[in-house]
Parts: sequence; C-alpha cells; structure tokens
Amino acid sequence: MGTPSNVLDYADQAVFLAEQATGTTNLLQCVWMYDRPVDAEALGRFHRNLASGRLSRRIERSAIPFGRHRWVSAADTAELEISPARPRADVEGWLAEQSRTRLDCVDGPGWHLALLPLSDGGAALSLVISHCLTDGVGLCMAIAEAASGAGAGVAWPPARSRSRCAAVREDLGRSARDLPAVGRGLRAAVAMARRGSGKPKTTPASLEYPHERLTLPTATAVVDAAEWDAAVERLGGTGNALVAGLAADLGRRLGRVHPADGTVSLSLPVADRAEDETRANAVSSIDVVVDPTGAATDLRKIRAAIKAALTHSDDVRDERWEVIPLIPLISRRAFRRMLAAATGQAGSIVSSNLGDVEATVNRPDGKDADHFVMRPLYPGVTREVMHKADGVLAIGSGRINGEVFLVFLSYQPGRNNSDHELRQTVSELLADFSLTWSTPWPAA
Repeated sequence: MGTPSNVLDYADQAVFLAEQATGTTNLLQCVWMYDRPVDAEALGRFHRNLASGRLSRRIERSAIPFGRHRWVSAADTAELEISPARPRADVEGWLAEQSRTRLDCVDGPGWHLALLPLSDGGAALSLVISHCLTDGVGLCMAIAEAASGAGAGVAWPPARSRSRCAAVREDLGRSARDLPAVGRGLRAAVAMARRGSGKPKTTPASLEYPHERLTLPTATAVVDAAEWDAAVERLGGTGNALVAGLAADLGRRLGRVHPADGTVSLSLPVADRAEDETRANAVSSIDVVVDPTGAATDLRKIRAAIKAALTHSDDVRDERWEVIPLIPLISRRAFRRMLAAATGQAGSIVSSNLGDVEATVNRPDGKDADHFVMRPLYPGVTREVMHKADGVLAIGSGRINGEVFLVFLSYQPGRNNSDHELRQTVSELLADFSLTWSTPWPAA
C-alpha cells in the first residue's frame, strides 16, 4: 500500500464525532472458539502482524475546531492478554468483560486481542476494535493479512509530527478546499429541512434514569452452510434475502412495524471497499420497506425489493451523503439532537451480511478454529441515546468454515429487554424458518 492523504473521510469523522457526542463506543468483536489448545507462538506472531498492518493507526484531532481530523501511526499497541483458564460455561461472561475493554482511537489502544484457555482443553479468542478504525469488511482483510503474514500497513505520519503553526495552516487550507462541498451540503440540508418541516413533531416522554448505562441484549447462532443454502433455495431467495427475511420477521415479533400497514424498514449496508482502501468505514446503505408476513415461507418479494433498491441506489445518490461535508462543522450538542436522523430512518432494522468470509480469517494461529463470529456491540450506551434512536435491532451474518453465523443485537424502548427474551424469540424465529442452529459457546 502507498501513502495516501491522511485526512479522514467525512464518514469516518462522523463516526468518531458521534462517539464523542454520545459517549458510546461502537465496537466490533471477533470471537474464535477452539476445541483444542491454541498455538501460542503463532498467535503471538498474529498479534504482531495486526499491530503492523491495516490497524496500525490512530486519529489525531484537527488543529482548528472545524477542521478535518487526520490518521497518524500508532506508536504502541496493547499487549496480547492471556487470561487464567475458566470453564467453557464462563465464555459469555468473559466475552462481555472483553467488550468493556477501554479503547481510545486518539490515545490508544484502538483494539485489543485476548486469549482465554478453557479448562476442558479448548480456548476462546477475542478481538475487540473500535468502528472508528475499521468496518467489518476492512477488519476481515486485516485479520486475513495478519494470519497469512501478507500485507503491511500504510506508513502514516507520527502523531504530533506537525508544528502548531504548520498544523493550523494545513488544516485551514484543507477547509478552504472543502468549501464548495460544504456549500452543496448546505443547500441539500436546507432542502431536506423544508421537505420535513410539515411533518408532525413528537416530544419524547419524560425518561427515568436517562444516563443509565445499558448492556444491550445479544444472541448468537451458527447454522450449517449446506442447510442454509437449502433454505435459500427452498424460499426462492438469496443469502442477503434470507438474512433480510430473518431481520424483517424478527422486527415483526419485536413490534418494530409501521402501524399503518405492518411493514418494516430495513437498512442494508453495502460494502464499497477497494483492496488499497484506507477509509475506516467504506460502506453505504440502502433502505428497503418490506412486508414481513410470510417471510418464513417465501422470500421472493423481499428479494425483489432488495434488487429494486440496489438498482435505485445506482441511479440516485442518497441525499444524506450530500450533507456529509457539514460533519466537521457540527457541534456535539447538534450531533446528539441529530442522532436518529444520522442513523437512518427511525425504527429501521439493520440487516448486515458479510457473505463469504475469507478462510484465512478463521486461522489466527495457522489452523482453523472450530467457530468464528463477528458481532457489533455498543458498550456504555445510555438509556437516553437508545430512546432518542428509537432503540436498535441489528442482525449480522457471515459464512466461513462450513457455517453461517448469525448475531442479533436488540433494545426496544418500553419492552422487557433481556438476553433470555431475545434468545427465546430468536429460537422461535429460526425454528419457523426450519433452520437447525446451535450456539458457538454456552449461553450465560
């Protein structure tokens, strides 16, 4: 990889500023499960390769309040953590502990790798990383390169390598060059505001304990890939359509439907990452409104809706991207007010499918793990943030090592939000889709 501009993309700065505004860390956690001991020497090499690869960077704030931030090199990396051995039944609790690891994209560390030997001779491996550094596809690329020993990181400049005067001068020049895009963003924002001015405004009800930190319910399942393919064929869908069908039906069960017609809104991330991509979040999204009724028996309508939305996105640029050059100018208070709009349509359900994950991702110590899962987490999110965003429902999926993993994250305002309730609902959901599933580690 060469040495491109180290100025953050607008979308990456948006992710970073949103975290700063809400105090919520948006994480990805990769989990490998083993029924054998892990090769410690090979794992140490994997850790060193991660530290010198795509993830060897941090964010340096602009020298001016309204400037674009920059990527700089990460001078040091957190050591590989090896925890004392525990029973396999404690894996979920240990993973939750790992999700609470302090990560900092400015001062470091931005990611953390930890190994848990199991008392039955197996092991669990966790990698937690801030979404400010990478998205799911980028993380898979970084892991595959580190596992194979291929690839190297960009030679980012050292932190604080610019003098104060040089930093101010460069950042002012960057902002001046961005002015045409800012102007277009302002015009787009005004147009969007005018179109929305006639919509009824709602005032959130008084919220008890708004600053309480929440642990969002999660559930994880794996399905045999051959059985998954058979379900896709039987239901007339695709892999994306099956994940979307599961998301839509789960949204129906959890009450995330439009009252007028019972439809649900899905938000499907679409990867836009080149091999030499340096953006942290090289992804766009499409919004699809579907009828969840009958998804468990026929996916053709959902498949057609996704196809139509993808075609439309190729022809018409999402207007939300037109306003993104305004991101560096927005205050933390404004970010908090704009939270629901920034994440898409309120009440939407995220349906994210990585598709086929490169086999090397499953080999941090050189040999295949028994299971691999990547899941989104929001440690430290407050009750206020969740209610302003109308809660969250997200499904993530990927295919690797002969399995399809499914991860579910949910918080529904006004409901009993518990791991037990979500896992019971997911169990019923998968059964209705005639999918035989198992958990990669014991549920807590």
